Amino acid sequence: MRAIIGMIYGLYAFAALAEIAGCFAFWAWLRLAKPVWWLAPGLVSLALFAWLLALVPSEAAGRTFAAYGGVYIVASILWLWLAEGRLPDRWDISGAVVCLAGAAIILFGPRG
Repeated sequence: MRAIIGMIYGLYAFAALAEIAGCFAFWAWLRLAKPVWWLAPGLVSLALFAWLLALVPSEAAGRTFAAYGGVYIVASILWLWLAEGRLPDRWDISGAVVCLAGAAIILFGPRG
């Protein structure tokens, strides 16, 4: 079971990185005046995100996407800190922890 949980969080982590990088490429082009060619790796990154998320072993896409939301929020806070150089405050961190707990409940809660 631990291996499956590790694999799921690994897929979510790589999917989050791909999604954030892809979205940031569009942000950089539109808001930071980066050249239009930034969109090409952004599109590839977003396609990789979708592929990775589809690999998560789950019987329901909606549950997979909902649980991923918590991981995405944590990854976004890490991006804020590591890529944008802005230190997360206690509210960022508290909110991310709550969201990650919610993601775990959604994904690993007992089903009847």
